[in-house]
Amino acid sequence: MNRIDRLTAILIQLQTKKVVRAQEIADRFSITLRTVYRDVKALMEAGVPIGSEAGTGYFIVDGFHLPPVMFSRDEASALIMAGKLIERMTDASVKEAFESALMKIKSVLNEGDKDYLEMLQASVEVSRFPAPQNEEFPNNFLNDIQQALVNKTVLSLAYAASGAEVTAREVEPIGLQYYSGAWHLIAWCRLRNGYRDFRVDRIKALTQTPQRFDPRNLISLQEYLQTLMQSYHELHKVVVRFDQSVYQYRRYIYGAVAEEDLGDSVRLTFLVSNFDWLSHWLLSFGSGVTIESPDELRQIMSNLVEELQEHYLKMSAS
Repeated sequence: MNRIDRLTAILIQLQTKKVVRAQEIADRFSITLRTVYRDVKALMEAGVPIGSEAGTGYFIVDGFHLPPVMFSRDEASALIMAGKLIERMTDASVKEAFESALMKIKSVLNEGDKDYLEMLQASVEVSRFPAPQNEEFPNNFLNDIQQALVNKTVLSLAYAASGAEVTAREVEPIGLQYYSGAWHLIAWCRLRNGYRDFRVDRIKALTQTPQRFDPRNLISLQEYLQTLMQSYHELHKVVVRFDQSVYQYRRYIYGAVAEEDLGDSVRLTFLVSNFDWLSHWLLSFGSGVTIESPDELRQIMSNLVEELQEHYLKMSAS
């Protein structure tokens, strides 16, 4: 990147946050701090009102904005790719906002780039198993949750845990995480008096309350995930392959941490504290499941089948 392009990029970066540290700029462009200081000085000499705070970083004085910048073809293409992921992996609230933003981006592109993006958009597809549609759960709350995370406001939920009735919850959100094909709200639950993981697509209703909470009383999302990962060392990894004929009833399959489409089957990975409940649950799917690992669980399943066979043989003989 030549210096002119870098100066423009630095100016754009300075407008993305209230304060940008010199080290952040150096890391982004793989330059030294001395070069950062010279570049910022050049921008100031060109009339850009840049302020600085010792030990903190640089900031743009309020009221200054860079005129609209043309996107490069690669930047616009990256946004198309992101849009394909958003289409499959977010809810209606985020999709609507992104589509509006993408329209604005396309409006400033030249005709050649517009044609290029149209062809790219028609040639890229993200495939994943669609979640079962349930009109009782609108799955339209990600934007509201994001606002609550930033504003530190309490959320009121009508939530249906797996296999349970809908309960009213007041929660203090600490983060959003995507895994196992769904978004999860991580929050302090006032009802359960502890941190809980809420699948967003099981929220029947959500309201932002006027109550604010003190985030200093809570751990961060990163701390929560670190604690979770530490507990994983005490869990057992289980890999199970579900035939497609069984997997079509996936609304009854919970707790997977990874999913892999194999065509005629789906491989799921679970992390469990014991094999007891999992073995009895897997038994309900009959020959539609195959345990790939561990051997211990396969042996437990074999024992359960033998017990079941003995039970019914005794009934037939009596």
